[in-house]
Amino acid sequence: MLRGSYTATVDSKGRLKFPAAFKSVLEETYSVEFYITSLNGDFVRIYPFSVWREIEDKLASLPSFDKTKKKFLNRTNYFGQMVRMDGQGRILIPALLRQTAHMRGEVAVVGGLTYLDVWSRERFRDEIDQNPITPEDEETLSNLGI
Repeated sequence: MLRGSYTATVDSKGRLKFPAAFKSVLEETYSVEFYITSLNGDFVRIYPFSVWREIEDKLASLPSFDKTKKKFLNRTNYFGQMVRMDGQGRILIPALLRQTAHMRGEVAVVGGLTYLDVWSRERFRDEIDQNPITPEDEETLSNLGI
């Protein structure tokens, strides 16, 4: 599982070096291929390719004219690209995402169990501050026994 939050750096060429804790899980559990995308360009979502294929398989079962499927695919394809991790544990973040998500310098790499989110540090803190846990969230978590 991909859990926790670690600081990393996006270098001048747009490469993100995976934090060691994530790199070892990715290598042991998944592979060196990833699908990088976003739904809105505010942050980068990195799916191990095997996880992304599971999502594609679910989407393929929907009719081609399904509006939600189309919206999701339009966004994830617009922002998305296949990438490979190099021997030093780095991946290239596509130029469009580097620009829209402010991916330069220090970033937060956050585990999402089966994927990683990468945020500019300032945007991530703003996201947390602007979206506190609500009573509805607490109820949902309680219903899960958490």
